[in-house]
Amino acid sequence: MRSLYGKDVVLREGELLMKEADNRNYLMELQSDALLQNFYQEAGLHQNFGSKSMAHGGWEDPTCQLRGHFLGHWLSAAAMRYFETGDEEILAKAKHVVHELKKCQNENGGIWAASVPEKYFYWIARGKQVWAPHYNVHKTFMGLCDMYRYAECKEALDVAVSFAKWFYDFTKENTREEMDNLLDFETGGMLEVWADLYEFTKDDMFLELIEKYDRHRLFDPLLRGVDVLTNMHANTTIPEAIGAAKVYEVTGNERYKEIALRYWETAVTKRGCFVTGGQTCGEIWTPLHSMAQRLGDKNQEHCTVYNMMRLADILFKWTGDVKFLDYIEQNLYNGIMAQGYFRGGHANGQTADYPEEGLITYFLPMSAGLRKGWGNKFNDFFCCHGTLVQANAAHNRFLYYADGDNIYTGVYAASIAEFELSGKKVTIEQRRDTLSGSFHSSSTSSAEQAIDDNTHIYPHQPDVMKQCFTVKTDSECEFTLNLRLPKWLKRKAELTVNGEITDISALEKDGFVKLSRLFKNGDEINLSLPLDIYATKLDGSDDMYAFSYGPIVLAGLSDCERTLHLKGHKIEELLVHDNEREWGSWKETFKTRYQDAGIKFIPLKNIGYERYQVYFPVEQYKNSGFAAPVR
Repeated sequence: MRSLYGKDVVLREGELLMKEADNRNYLMELQSDALLQNFYQEAGLHQNFGSKSMAHGGWEDPTCQLRGHFLGHWLSAAAMRYFETGDEEILAKAKHVVHELKKCQNENGGIWAASVPEKYFYWIARGKQVWAPHYNVHKTFMGLCDMYRYAECKEALDVAVSFAKWFYDFTKENTREEMDNLLDFETGGMLEVWADLYEFTKDDMFLELIEKYDRHRLFDPLLRGVDVLTNMHANTTIPEAIGAAKVYEVTGNERYKEIALRYWETAVTKRGCFVTGGQTCGEIWTPLHSMAQRLGDKNQEHCTVYNMMRLADILFKWTGDVKFLDYIEQNLYNGIMAQGYFRGGHANGQTADYPEEGLITYFLPMSAGLRKGWGNKFNDFFCCHGTLVQANAAHNRFLYYADGDNIYTGVYAASIAEFELSGKKVTIEQRRDTLSGSFHSSSTSSAEQAIDDNTHIYPHQPDVMKQCFTVKTDSECEFTLNLRLPKWLKRKAELTVNGEITDISALEKDGFVKLSRLFKNGDEINLSLPLDIYATKLDGSDDMYAFSYGPIVLAGLSDCERTLHLKGHKIEELLVHDNEREWGSWKETFKTRYQDAGIKFIPLKNIGYERYQVYFPVEQYKNSGFAAPVR
């Protein structure tokens, strides 16, 4: 199975496009000389910056041992942006950066191309503490590989291949034990890089590097079913699992496939997760089903969200298991969208004591009464600063997959997808019918208001996600459209084909509605997915629950922990719509009822600087006559 992405899928979803646009603007706002400052410094070029305003701080400060890591993320994001949109301006900037890296490499003798000195690697080889030099240089390799993969930049591949020779020579004489000791210092995605470069070049040097960077101390017990992740640094190991998956794909070695599958089983299936999909606290894996003991201010590191979504994408393409798409959706809405590029806004002269924008929040606090902490554009550059620009570079990923004459939908988003089946060009246009009956979005829009039946058919919030698909093809084409039935559905989905209601009971299989037919130009398929409030119990707790509306986690606005009381009602009945419509749009805001003091709930992804609560103690289950739901 393969993903449909790049220029084959044109994104039209407003909120995702806004985040893409903010990301693109940020990528262009960062000055090339500032991005390259530590590479120039290491190569002896452009030393002693005269303008401190241009230099980057935080982890990019020249005194930090991880200095220079962000540039690789930037190159990767720029390459993905170009691959999706054909953005020639950002491509030109990225190619200039690659050319400057080549100049630095030449100045260093033609091989070394890092922002840190070679001696860092000799230090860790003898056990001296250095802050993750492999992690650092992996980012440079990653950016170069993505520039070749997505932008066909030959110079980027040349720099990467020459740079790799240093690591080949450095590890050539190491014993297995010496390599294992070396790999205990965070290696990032080095294994994936060697697999990428082998795929690009077929040079056996990279097969040898793959063998050298096989982390036996992690992989071997993982294959034996040992939980080697609990209390381990999560984003040290996730890239290693992705690397194993990539090695399998380019070599066919089944051991590496099994490593990736066992990793998922240990990290997710056996461990459980927060309602958002994240699983970490303070950058480490929580114990199995013990999230209640780890609620704090450092939950759900953004890097882990992005990289686990990457792994889920790979595993879906191997297995076709819908659980991986559900995981991607859950983490997109409640991780990537909740932790990057926040935009607020106040109307009618209202003001607030906090900003209306936020760049990136390293963690997503889960303990009650806390706030998200937003990073600075030029003075932080922590690790999640890097995955921010990659995660938001191209949101047309994860929307469609193809396997022979099967097309699968992943995340539902307005888009246009083009593909070929049996030599025939097929286009699928997807849009969301908001059932609002009005496109009037603000007080400054056109005064024209067309009459629409939906305004009286749906006088209140319809509580449905209605996805509409239009097939366009020059000639009839037979294929199967597999429409995902999300795990959050509580009521039965409804399907219409060219306006006729279709019973989906016989079409449901393995989490999809499988619509097989001879598609004609103009065929219309509508899938209506009911949206409901549901409560999710916190792993490791007897009485803590979070609330979601369909795939969207809701947060209660509160500056301290609040307790909810059932008072004889079911838990899902405690929340009702609050101010359900604004202008021409249905809102996803809620409020509590049956409580002594009310609480307003809004999507967690829309939280900016407010204090909030995700998990609530719920009293009276024992005396209410209702069983507590477990999801």
